[in-house]
Amino acid sequence: MQTATLFILLAPVFIALVWALLIYNRLVRLRLHVRESWSDIDVQLKRRHDLIPNLVATVRGYAAHETAVLENVTRLRSEAARGDLSPRHAGAAEAPLAAGLSRLFAVAENYPALKADTQFLALQRELAETEDRIAAARRFFNANVRDLNTLCEQFPTTLVASATGFRPVDFFQLDSAAERVVPRV
Repeated sequence: MQTATLFILLAPVFIALVWALLIYNRLVRLRLHVRESWSDIDVQLKRRHDLIPNLVATVRGYAAHETAVLENVTRLRSEAARGDLSPRHAGAAEAPLAAGLSRLFAVAENYPALKADTQFLALQRELAETEDRIAAARRFFNANVRDLNTLCEQFPTTLVASATGFRPVDFFQLDSAAERVVPRV
């Protein structure tokens, strides 16, 4: 009789502990997904930053007197490539760079020889592919962030999340209304 009473009293505690452990493990898995997907974005942003000096050098050969635009893109690239930025700060750094690239491609429109240059066209295509990859990685990252944030904020899982130090994560959003401008190829 005492064993049955003890079992009845301890069963809800055991079930609550198992539930908390399952929720904790799910939170850990989602946090790892968020970190992994941010790493994917970081790789694509670095690829983009590596393409920009070649693009600027190619445009400089045709439009040497457009130094203000070229220097601006170079400066914005340096600021965006600082690395180890949070999603919020990366979005703030990448938006002006996207606008600068847009101005660079607008300058290129004024130079028919540049628009026909095979190296420029190849760089433009690579940049367009990179922008597509960044957009896909961004969607994947933001989906993982949404899942983690939902679990951190929903009741009763918020009890486990707050007790174990899990906090909502920032989405990767650009501060620009123009978002990413994919170059026309």
